[in-house]
Amino acid sequence: MDTFVQLVYFLTALVFILGLRRMSAPGTARSGIVWAGLAMAAATLVTFLTPDMQNFGLMLVAIVLGTVVAWVAAKRVAMTDMPQMVAVYNGMGGGAAGSIAAVELLRGEFESTGLMALAVLGALIGAVSFAGSLMAFAKLQGLISSRPLIFPAQRPFNLAVLLVAVGVGVWLLRDDAAAFILLFFVAALAFGVLVTLPIGGGDMPVVISLFNALTGLAVGFEGFAIGNAALIVAGTVVGAAGTLLTVLMARAMNRSIASVVLGGFGVEQAGGEVKGSLKPIEVEDAAVLLGYASKVIFVPGYGMAVAQAQHKLRELSDLLESKGVEVKYAIHPVAGRMPGHMNVLLAEAGVAYEKLYDLEEINPEFPTADVAVVIGANDVVNPAAHRQGSPLYGMPILDVDKAQNAIVIKRGQGKGFAGVENELFYAENTRMLYGDAQNVLGKLVQALKRL
Repeated sequence: MDTFVQLVYFLTALVFILGLRRMSAPGTARSGIVWAGLAMAAATLVTFLTPDMQNFGLMLVAIVLGTVVAWVAAKRVAMTDMPQMVAVYNGMGGGAAGSIAAVELLRGEFESTGLMALAVLGALIGAVSFAGSLMAFAKLQGLISSRPLIFPAQRPFNLAVLLVAVGVGVWLLRDDAAAFILLFFVAALAFGVLVTLPIGGGDMPVVISLFNALTGLAVGFEGFAIGNAALIVAGTVVGAAGTLLTVLMARAMNRSIASVVLGGFGVEQAGGEVKGSLKPIEVEDAAVLLGYASKVIFVPGYGMAVAQAQHKLRELSDLLESKGVEVKYAIHPVAGRMPGHMNVLLAEAGVAYEKLYDLEEINPEFPTADVAVVIGANDVVNPAAHRQGSPLYGMPILDVDKAQNAIVIKRGQGKGFAGVENELFYAENTRMLYGDAQNVLGKLVQALKRL
């Protein structure tokens, strides 16, 4: 029977990898998730056949409760709140790894000190990921300020807490008394909270991805510690994928991972003096520009997500195409609050995948666009990124400033996450259309119908 269980674990690992591969393309992403889900279900069910397995009743209760909670939450959560849900579920993975380690440490039946060390290391990483992910959820949900939260001597204090957790973890290899185990987890959880406090909402895509990688690493370590092949493979795959995504996201922001983790970005940044003035435009005039254009490029951002304006944007796009206008969507890698946030929202609204273009594909087309419409984006379209001395310098941006005309739909005149004035807003070819994105897009639709 044990051989059969290990065989199923091996097959589910293959399906995990194939499912992850399918998730890399929008057209196959949904089936990839289904494949991975079925593999997880198979791995969970075959675990009941493991020799000498006990506590079947508790396992069934946990599975039923988890399934019901997850099903209800997934049905009710809005697409705009998907980053928060990802953060929470990612944290649950870290919490599960930490819980496994806690049970094994309390049992104290490790075959070697090396395996116990892996369990302690997995517990440390898992607890940090769990607490940090919950803090990320709180920031994204608005339960606490999304701005970086800074206090005096913050970094030395955080380092001291980490050293306490590591020190107690090392001591556990000699004395695994329950009191030391409790102190170890308290310090690890506290560090997870503290390390996330100075990280602003704009960096959350990278942070969530980093915690995802840490969760995978923790699960892998726990798999080695208890000799579970499924945990080893699943943790390794998640850790590798999360690490790669974290690196790619940081590169897209021209930020080092260290600078993201240390936090504080966006508290106070000097962006230099911006020349020019903000030039507002009325809805009717904007509709004329769009209605008589040959090519229009839409640039969605977090403001579109907050206003839940993706359906109105789709309606406006369809109306323009019915008038013979070529419409495309420019997607920046870090637009929104999670990787692929804009892609998911536009897919929900029924926008075809082939109309979505990433930064490298769409930038050469801006000079030939009659109008580029920015909907709630800021730093990812700021030409200041091309200027040395700017905090954004070197960050790849969407070249909206090169379009013949630019219309920026924005609630007010506030700065972006980086705290830098957006030079695009002051450009001669840019007009500001103030208001809630959903409301403004709705008015544009009505104005276009009257043309």
